[in-house]
Amino acid sequence: MSTARVTIDPGFVIGPINRRLFGTFIEHMGRAVYTGIYEPGHPTADEDGFRQDVIELVKEMGVTGIRYPGGNFVSGFHWRDSVGPKEERPRRLSLAWRSSESNQVGLHEFATWVEKVGGELMYAVNLGTADTKDALDVLEYANIAKSTTLSDERVANGRTEPFGISMWYLGNEMDGPWQVGHSSAEDYGKKASRTAKALRQLDPRVELVASGSSHPTMATFPMWDREVLEHTYDDVDYISCHGYYQERNGDLASFLASPVKMDRYLDVVIATADHVKAVKRSEKTLNISFDEWNVWYLGENLRSFPRQVDRFYRTDEIEGDDWPEAPRLAEDVYSVADAVVIGGLLISLLRHADRVTSAAMAILVNVIAPITTEPGGPAWRQATYFPFAVTSRLAVGVSLDVRVQSDQYESNELGTVPLVDAGATVDEETGRAAVFLVNRSLTDPITVTVNLAALGEKSILETQMMADDDVYAVNTKDNPDRVGLKPNETASLDDGILTITLPAVSWTAVALG
Repeated sequence: MSTARVTIDPGFVIGPINRRLFGTFIEHMGRAVYTGIYEPGHPTADEDGFRQDVIELVKEMGVTGIRYPGGNFVSGFHWRDSVGPKEERPRRLSLAWRSSESNQVGLHEFATWVEKVGGELMYAVNLGTADTKDALDVLEYANIAKSTTLSDERVANGRTEPFGISMWYLGNEMDGPWQVGHSSAEDYGKKASRTAKALRQLDPRVELVASGSSHPTMATFPMWDREVLEHTYDDVDYISCHGYYQERNGDLASFLASPVKMDRYLDVVIATADHVKAVKRSEKTLNISFDEWNVWYLGENLRSFPRQVDRFYRTDEIEGDDWPEAPRLAEDVYSVADAVVIGGLLISLLRHADRVTSAAMAILVNVIAPITTEPGGPAWRQATYFPFAVTSRLAVGVSLDVRVQSDQYESNELGTVPLVDAGATVDEETGRAAVFLVNRSLTDPITVTVNLAALGEKSILETQMMADDDVYAVNTKDNPDRVGLKPNETASLDDGILTITLPAVSWTAVALG
């Protein structure tokens, strides 16, 4: 059996863990909103039409910030369509997802839902088909207390107190040719800078996110980010990252190394931001908002990959005049292997906690989601739900720079990769700590020794593990509990040394106190 060694020292701090790191994302895409979070006729629906079964799952998952209303949707969206009496709201066509939008859930309704789940509403403005004036108007409507036409309109629409939205995204994926209003880095950068300056004049408290490259595989990456930041660096607080990962052609070994890909992506974005900082001789260090990340099965290999997606269509496959409302779109079905990758991606985010201070797993319900629902029926947890929920609960305080010594393997996509990945956190206030471990071996368990001596006297409070003899096992409507968390009963702690055996293709969390 292979072995690995991990060393943890509370003196080696990466940075504090911002609770926004455990954010997520709701977009008006597919069934994320309608029959996802909102279904007035559902047996569990509350007085506002929201599914209480979903609310309970979201609360259990430990979601913090929630980005809304898009995503690609926002670049063709006019915020005024979503406020005022529901019966007077227009029906629109969403170019992003070739679907119909009823606007029955808008800013007021979504803010109510966010309050029910105990999250923070984060809002994206349209910088595709709209402009600075629209962004100013929605900020005035949302955040100014009273005595202006727009704030008084909000009060008349039933919200006396301002929404008090802190975090605002300046458009979405504006480098993508698929984006309505797609523009060059220069054009977007100038527009984003003008908009940011105006928003700060109206509400100096806002935190602003410039749209970075849509994905590290974009031909323009990282030049887009550099040029955008040359225009916006002094005006914004964050540059955004988006990253999606998938198993291609049955290459599970490369897929399990996806966190290495995320690490490299983040390192380049951080270096690019710091380059602009140096050129500008700025005193400000820019943070990163990884506001879209997940496993998402896209591309030419989708159809040939037999187990992963049972309900999916592409918008270019809709024919004629069909603009369906809340269609089944991108409803990926996630396996234990996917969950192990999600656990590893969370370790990557913790590894960059000094700079990544906001993140959003996309999308929360039904669309590439950790939670799935059936209209009029049940809601259940997908495999990817579990590592997120556990990490959100246990990763408190500061993230530590751990040292890992393990055997390595050759992956087709990323070259030489360690078999074991690890992260750790410690909370000085409570004295609690947590260790997160991944075994990427396809075949063999690995015994890991974790040197905890520098943390002082500790005991094992709990262990949680995602592993299965069938790494492609999934939860479904008919079998919603097929996969889930189980304890790792091999864990022992003696004289400051934690010893634990990790099954092949597994993710494990150990809570210490």
